[in-house]
Amino acid sequence: MTIRVAIAGARGKMGKEAVHTVMNHAEMELVSVLDYKKVGDTIADTKLFPSNFTAPIYIDLEQLNAETKPDVLVDLTTPEFVYEHTKQALELNIRPVVGTTGFSDEQLEELKALSKESKIGCIIAPNFAIGAVLMMKFAEQAAKYLPDIEIIEMHHDQKLDAPSGTAMKTAHLISQQRPIHEQGHVREKEILEGARGANYDGMRIHSVRLPGLVAHQQVLLGGEGQMLTLRHDSFNRGSFMSGVILSIQTVMEKEELIYGLEHIID
Repeated sequence: MTIRVAIAGARGKMGKEAVHTVMNHAEMELVSVLDYKKVGDTIADTKLFPSNFTAPIYIDLEQLNAETKPDVLVDLTTPEFVYEHTKQALELNIRPVVGTTGFSDEQLEELKALSKESKIGCIIAPNFAIGAVLMMKFAEQAAKYLPDIEIIEMHHDQKLDAPSGTAMKTAHLISQQRPIHEQGHVREKEILEGARGANYDGMRIHSVRLPGLVAHQQVLLGGEGQMLTLRHDSFNRGSFMSGVILSIQTVMEKEELIYGLEHIID
């Protein structure tokens, strides 16, 4: 069966990579794209894609659905739009695959309930890179034995949210194994506010934003006389595409919301 795919955010860096990935996949068809403004009739009109890439562009998801009938909406937009896109897709019986972070806990709970009620699968992935997912799983396992932890996440300087969704997901997974406790000296004092990073149940998260970076994270786990470092680097956005494909294939079989690829890889 060919999976009919629509992409939101096709003109972005991740979106462009996803367009080529879906177009080159034998079991998928790119039927349309969703944009926040009218930039042409087809994606070829944007001059960002070859002339034979003729998927139509829509600015309204309801019209997109009525005219192109996608099975899956891959959303690679921004936190500003992603919640409404995901909610509307579920209401239209389109399965969302979301690579954008920035959901509040309340929004996630609402989307989980909507997905479960409608029995429409939804996958929200803070990181589509399989190696990054493995790093998070390894950190969760290691936290049981080395519970003093700091996370350093590094991204390009155009990223909107800090900490990253990957860092937040990592901290959440670690918290399942790590007793809540404050780290560092009890009389520790920041000379410059924020020097010790964000506080998540006592462990610290540091966000680096610099040009030249793509997506990188280190999890530092300290113990008496030792330190374990878990690191993942994405050097280009092609590193995320295996996770995008896996998510598109998997969401077709699900009837609930899944948050994080660690739940769908063995």
